[in-house]
Amino acid sequence: MLVALIARDKPGALQTRKDNRQKHLDYIDATGVVTQAGPLLDDAGEMTGSLVILDVPDMDAAKSWAAGDPYAAADLFESVDLIQWNRVIA
Repeated sequence: MLVALIARDKPGALQTRKDNRQKHLDYIDATGVVTQAGPLLDDAGEMTGSLVILDVPDMDAAKSWAAGDPYAAADLFESVDLIQWNRVIA
């Protein structure tokens, strides 16, 4: 099952994102369920959120992955949405 994780950072949290980015990337590598990922950008090109596509068995696994993300532990996000996604174009 593919799940899109769409997260929006709290206002003014760019430094928190930068401080935890390597841990987040290491988590992505270690878990092996991310098929695509990257930051959302504002008009100035600064990181303001995340889009992560997870390939997991079910929504509970997606929720567990999101909860274990170092960005979540750093309290970076203002909101996180997990939405089942259907890939049409690869």
